[in-house]
Amino acid sequence: MLKKIAVEQLSVGMHLKEFCGSWMEHPFWRTGFVLVDPKDLTTIIASSIKEVWIDVSKGLDVPVGQVAISEAESEAQVEAQLQQAVEEKRELAPVSIGVEVERAAKICLQSKQAVISMFQEARMGKSVDTGGARQLVEEISDSVARNPGALISLARLKTVDDYTYMHSVAVCAMMVGLGKQLGLDEEQTRVAGMAGLMHDLGKALMPMEVLNKPGKLTEAEFKIIKTHPFEGHRLLLTGRDVSPIVLDVCLHHHEKTDGSGYPNGLKADEISLFAKMGAVCDVYDAITSNRPYKLGWDPAESLRKMAEWANGHFDGKVFQAFVKSLGIYPIGSLVKLTSGRLGVVVEQTGKSLTTPLVKVFFSTKSNMRIVPEVIDLSISGASEKIVCREDPAKWRFADLNELWSGFSKAPW
Repeated sequence: MLKKIAVEQLSVGMHLKEFCGSWMEHPFWRTGFVLVDPKDLTTIIASSIKEVWIDVSKGLDVPVGQVAISEAESEAQVEAQLQQAVEEKRELAPVSIGVEVERAAKICLQSKQAVISMFQEARMGKSVDTGGARQLVEEISDSVARNPGALISLARLKTVDDYTYMHSVAVCAMMVGLGKQLGLDEEQTRVAGMAGLMHDLGKALMPMEVLNKPGKLTEAEFKIIKTHPFEGHRLLLTGRDVSPIVLDVCLHHHEKTDGSGYPNGLKADEISLFAKMGAVCDVYDAITSNRPYKLGWDPAESLRKMAEWANGHFDGKVFQAFVKSLGIYPIGSLVKLTSGRLGVVVEQTGKSLTTPLVKVFFSTKSNMRIVPEVIDLSISGASEKIVCREDPAKWRFADLNELWSGFSKAPW
C-alpha cells in the first residue's frame, strides 16, 4: 500500500517512495529507500517539498490516529499522478539564453551532485537507479527545449576536477538536442538523454590514478580505461527496467564507423543510431573541455577538427545533424567580423548556421577593448558578417567565458 503524507508525518523507518514536486526542489537525487538517518528527515522538512509518497509494505506506516492525504494500491497509480503533476508544471516556451542560463546553472549543480552520488553508489556495489535519474533527464530535456544552447554551453565550463561527472551531464544535454534535430519523438529523445547520462558509468570503477592521470596513458593504462564500456554495461544490468538503448550506448559509444573503435570493432550499420549519436556527443565534450593533460579546444575549432575525422569516425548524417544543433560557430566561439571587431558567439538565431548573435568587445584596428555590443547577424541588411574564427589562445582574453555566459567560472 502506498500513501501520500505531509513531510511533517515522516519518521525514521518509513520507506520513502517518491517526492511530490519538481525534481529541482528535491533534497535527494533518488528515492526508494528506508529513512534511517534523522538528519535526512531534517533535510526533507527544510526543503520546499511538502508531500511525499511512502510504501507501508516496505517500511513503517503512519502512527495510529494520523490520516494520510491519499492512498494508492499500485505504483502505476502513483506514477500517473506524479507524471500529471510534472506535466502541469513543465515550462517549455522558448526563452533567450540570458533567461535560461540561470536556471541551467541550477540544473547543472543538481545534476552534478546526482551523478557524483550515482558513481559513489556504483563503487559501493549498489544497483543503478535509472528511475531516480529519469527526472534529472526530464529537467535537462526541458531546459534544452526552452533554449538549446544554455545548458549545453554552460556545462563546457566544467573544471578539471568536475570533468568525469559534468561530462555525463553535458553528453545528456547534447544527446537531447541532437535527438530533437534528428526528429526523434519525445520518448526516444528522453531515452537518448538517459543514455548520454549513463554512458560513462563504467568509469566509476576505473582506478582514480588512471582516470585522472595528468598525462598520456601508457598502453597498459589505456587497456584498463577501455574496459569502462563493459563495466558500465554490467552495472546497468543490475538496475530495473533499463532501456536496451541505454545499455547499447553505454557499451558502444566508442565504436567508429570504419571499425577501428572498441570494444567490439563494429562498422557502419552494425552501430545503432543511438550509439552513433553517443560517439559524436562524447568526443565533442571531451575535446572542448579542460582535462588534466590539456586545455580544451575552442567550440568552432572542435567542430572543424571533428569534420576532418568524420570520414571513418562518425556517421555523416548524425554529424551533420549535430553541427546543425550547435551551429557552425557554437556559443562561446571567438570570431572576427568584417569590421575587424572581435566578438564571442552568445546565441544561435535559428535562421542560418552562420548568422548567430555575437557580442563584440574588441577592435583589431585600434588593438583595444571596446564597449560590448550584441549584434544579430541574421537580420535583413546586416552590415556585418563573420570572416573567420579566431584562436582564443592567441588573444588570451581572460573573461571570454564571462562575456557569453555571465559567469567568470563554473557556477557549481
